[in-house]
Amino acid sequence: MKHTLIKYLLSGVVFSVAGASQAELDIEYTGTAAFEQRYFLQDALYPQQSRDNASVYFSPELYTALNDGQDTILFRGFVRLDQNDQKRTHGDIREFLWAHIGDDWEIKTGIGKVFWGQAESLHLVDIINQTDAIEAIDGEDKLGQAMVSLSLYKEWGNFTAFVLPYFRERTFAGMDGRLRGPLEIDTDNALYESSDEEKKLDWALRWQHTLGDWEVGLSYFDGTSREPDFIPSIKGDNEFVLRPYYSQIQQVGIDVLAIVEAWIIKFEAIQRSGNMQDYWAMVGGFEYTSVGVFDSIYDIGWLVEYQYDDRQELATTTAQNDILIGARWVLNDFDGTEVLFGMVQDLDYSGVRSGFIEASSRINDHWKWRVDAYLFSSDEPTDISYFLRRDDYAQFSLEYYF
Repeated sequence: MKHTLIKYLLSGVVFSVAGASQAELDIEYTGTAAFEQRYFLQDALYPQQSRDNASVYFSPELYTALNDGQDTILFRGFVRLDQNDQKRTHGDIREFLWAHIGDDWEIKTGIGKVFWGQAESLHLVDIINQTDAIEAIDGEDKLGQAMVSLSLYKEWGNFTAFVLPYFRERTFAGMDGRLRGPLEIDTDNALYESSDEEKKLDWALRWQHTLGDWEVGLSYFDGTSREPDFIPSIKGDNEFVLRPYYSQIQQVGIDVLAIVEAWIIKFEAIQRSGNMQDYWAMVGGFEYTSVGVFDSIYDIGWLVEYQYDDRQELATTTAQNDILIGARWVLNDFDGTEVLFGMVQDLDYSGVRSGFIEASSRINDHWKWRVDAYLFSSDEPTDISYFLRRDDYAQFSLEYYF
């Protein structure tokens, strides 16, 4: 039944384009190209690695509307060329999506990108798309996901059902790249709990509604975990590697956002279960904005978030019992200059912490600069961030929008 539905919806793309063939398609072509220079502040832990790295990326976007706006087609690609890491030289179709809009419903099919979540420091409920982990350390970049979705927009809230027919494996840095552990991750020989491997059919549901000052989302996911475990193995000439293992999970999630005067309250929590996983995790906090500080045009938003993972030391992320303290400085100038900075402190180990700075501003209508910096400190070998203790880096990006 589900496979029949997918074929039917895909045929709708052909029908919609054919219906518009009598008229010239009005295609909007935009996108981004950028040069990035990354410099690591310390010598690497491993001999294959370099202290500096340059890369470029190109992300074109095409959009068209058909049938008086009832149908749309969106394409967004991505290609990166990296100086040192062959694994970071890669391409992806981020989105290639057809959408049909009804009076109070919408169908989408193709390759899409979906974001769930409200917190600043961690997106626990965001599970539809796989993380493109070779792009950045913050996990914000995602791979395109094959999907069919049906959304209903009602007075009782917005409801969306997803069918996800193909799984994307997570990307990882190669042996010449930084921000990695001591062993190679053998992405060519991943393991799966399901005998269908990457062809296992996943599905998800989400309800979202605004109740006064509160925006509430509830979600459910059943399928292949986007977060792999790692199985030690031997490859080739007695070389130890780690093979990613993707288990089957069920995840219930809730996310909440409330805006009360100058306060923004954020909260996310999940309960995840499966043959190899059974735990809950949460992240919650607030952002308070001081408008016109010191009688200036500047705004400063103060951020505090607490992160907890029931697995404690067994957690596959660093956010098992941590607190984020940060600030967002908005200059309110014509160029949209903003600076976000903060520190995440592990509450179990006083010597484990990380800091970050994200700053950006427009140069003109087409050009923009961006500076990102991440600092890591860890003296605890059992903590995941211990592998990053000498990977402090600063990155300058020059972006062109067309």
